[in-house]
Amino acid sequence: MSAAYTPAFSRNDQSLVARWFWTVDRGLLGAALALMGLGVALSFASSPAAILADESITDPFHYSWRMMVFAGAGLVTMLTTSLMSPRGVRRIALLALAGAIVVMMALPFIGDTVKGAARWVNLGPFSLQPSEFAKPGLIVFAAWMFAEAQKGQGVPGVTIAFGFYALTVCLLLIQPDIGQTLLITTTFMAVFFMAGVPFKWMAVLASLGMAGLVSLYFVFGHMRDRLSRFFSPDSTDTHQIDAASEAIRAGGLLGRGVGEGVMKRHVPDLHTDFIYSVGAEEFGLVLSLLMIGLYAFIVIRGMRRAMKLTDSFEQTAAAGLFMLIGLQACINVAVNLNLIPTKGMTLPFISYGGSSMLAMGLTMGFALALTRRRPGAYEPGATLATRRRLL
Repeated sequence: MSAAYTPAFSRNDQSLVARWFWTVDRGLLGAALALMGLGVALSFASSPAAILADESITDPFHYSWRMMVFAGAGLVTMLTTSLMSPRGVRRIALLALAGAIVVMMALPFIGDTVKGAARWVNLGPFSLQPSEFAKPGLIVFAAWMFAEAQKGQGVPGVTIAFGFYALTVCLLLIQPDIGQTLLITTTFMAVFFMAGVPFKWMAVLASLGMAGLVSLYFVFGHMRDRLSRFFSPDSTDTHQIDAASEAIRAGGLLGRGVGEGVMKRHVPDLHTDFIYSVGAEEFGLVLSLLMIGLYAFIVIRGMRRAMKLTDSFEQTAAAGLFMLIGLQACINVAVNLNLIPTKGMTLPFISYGGSSMLAMGLTMGFALALTRRRPGAYEPGATLATRRRLL
């Protein structure tokens, strides 16, 4: 006779870890862990081909070993952050945002320039990209300020939130980083909308956003070049996206097999921005749909949990964080499938990169912390429509 299953923690156990175990959404946690595992597995498929671009690297699994370290650090960050209270989430988010802004201000003087953009700080064996940490920090901070504005106690929350948003976007454009600017803008406006802003204000903001997008086209030459390559592929060099498309098509339904990818060797940045194409070639459409399904599960389940929260801050912050993860995944996959112009954006939890993995761990940890089952956190019938409007 098989032994009965014994849970890791008793429900009567009042320790911090036991309370976390019984209150955290284990479905969301499991999906994030599965994506991290896929990221490590795909790093072993991409690393031998990725080192060909750097003659100074001799170990074929150089990026794989580093990816395991990054994944471990991201896991610790996610689990540690998910233990926090909403107040703790606000404090860490503010520190992350403030720290990212300070470092981004210093990038023109101390940053490393790669492919014409100064986005990283060299820390010896690692490079730090501060904009990755600004994203979750800004979303949580903005939700906090919008919630304070709802209380009607004279706190200019909307003005403060937009001030930090404008500062963050200006620093991103100085680098320049158009992709992160568009991602942050879209998520920030979604949080503003979920906080209860009237539709007329959203229409005004949407118009300003379109005007800003058109302005970016005329100001930044590399943005014009990417759009030209996308809309007129026959008139310019499209080697990167062509190679990625060939790799995806070569994978078919079930893929070529582990380590059998051939087209991936011709894909630039295959271990970072184009890791999706590596997985599609070696494991086929099945793995591609599995990855997309995991992201969809996180976003849909996370948004449903967020909409049932009773606290205005927790609700908008959690929803914004899940949307941030989903939008970034959609952008990366769409670029790999040649549905939108290239953006240079990582696939959450899967692409190689320490900053990306740590920031995604922080983002998911914030979201898990805010959606935990605390007394009074969830009430029947609580929806986004029950909140007061900002204006």
